[in-house]
Amino acid sequence: MTRALSRLALAAIAMLAASPAFAQAAKIDGADTAWMIGATGLVLMMTIPGLALFYAGMVRKKNVLATMAQSLAATFLVSILWAFIGYSLTFSGDGAWLGNLERAFLHGMTADSISPLAKTIPEALFMIYQMTFAIITVALVAGSVADRLRFSAYLIFCALWLLLVYVPIAHWVWGGGFLGSYGLIDFAGGTVVHLNAGVAGLTAALIIGARRGYGHENLAPHDLTLAVIGTGLLWVGWFGFNGGSALGATSRAVMAIVATHLAASTGAVTWMALEWWTRGKPSVLGMISGAVAGLGTITPASGYVMPMQAVLIGLIAGAICFWACTSLKIKFGYDDSLDVFGVHGIGGLTGTLLAGIFAAAALSVSTETPNGIAGLLEGNPHQLVAQLYGVAVTAIWSGVLTVIILKVIELMVPLRVRQEDEVMGLDVSQHGEALQ
Repeated sequence: MTRALSRLALAAIAMLAASPAFAQAAKIDGADTAWMIGATGLVLMMTIPGLALFYAGMVRKKNVLATMAQSLAATFLVSILWAFIGYSLTFSGDGAWLGNLERAFLHGMTADSISPLAKTIPEALFMIYQMTFAIITVALVAGSVADRLRFSAYLIFCALWLLLVYVPIAHWVWGGGFLGSYGLIDFAGGTVVHLNAGVAGLTAALIIGARRGYGHENLAPHDLTLAVIGTGLLWVGWFGFNGGSALGATSRAVMAIVATHLAASTGAVTWMALEWWTRGKPSVLGMISGAVAGLGTITPASGYVMPMQAVLIGLIAGAICFWACTSLKIKFGYDDSLDVFGVHGIGGLTGTLLAGIFAAAALSVSTETPNGIAGLLEGNPHQLVAQLYGVAVTAIWSGVLTVIILKVIELMVPLRVRQEDEVMGLDVSQHGEALQ
């Protein structure tokens, strides 16, 4: 009798384990979930207050609140649109070009549901973690047109650009689309975030035109102490940005964090040295710019490269982004107010290509890729080809669609504030407020 009861108990347990609800709940890992909750908070902090302070410190005093308002607006608008439709179009279904509406308005998402792309954490956590990436990407673009963009135009831009530019590219790379299927590797956003935002920012700067007085008046930052604090928040937040992209509390997440910190440090040292050599003095603005250049450039490669390779990537980042923000910008005469293209666009492009060169197969071994992903230096030239293809597709789509979006917005409201409003400052003209 006892043996019979034991067999029945074992059979019941087996049936429960085989049921979808039980199996699904058992997959959620507490450690991975705890880490990803923390990483989500870190990445959200990158926009509010990190990017808000970073940008606010680099504009003139009369535009501080308006600049911070753009980061704030990107946060709440993108959050709502992502939950309504953005997440579903990015990560539902397996379409080559776009997802479907299966998760529109988070339909069907429960406390225990799991995304096939993040199998050890709740789907709701994966959704909000990816939301923070969308937020900061949209917010980054505003830096290129700081001091002159009309707030109402920016609100419309946030909505259209998220759905028509960010969502498709994120799906192509991370959601099962054609770029990921072709072999493009982008650990945390070299194409999806940095190159995408940089190209869009440059495009917007060219269409809207230079700031009044650009090249003639003093447009220097009003308070670099705010920018330094913002840099610190961005730097720490980047640990969640890159480390969290491992989607679990794993050794790969740790290696990504180590690579991130070393690249940022090397980027700052390189920019400082180049500025000291060419201009005679190392500026604080240069140091923080070099750090952010290193952070942006290591992003696509952070989960694929070893620490010393990250140091080399940071060195290259500091040098090439310094060149882009000085020589290249001066040569072509465009007014990218806060160097979004020079730092994020060029950094994202460079890092994406370097990931294809330095990728170490040992860091990406998994059940999906049992042999890992090797780069050019490990005998896989196709990886560099895939990276070049991804860079080209991202740049073209972002540039062309940004032009179309801005032209459509211009049919509804002017993109640029009036000349007298620009002179007065956007704090007063757009928001009726001013710093004392």
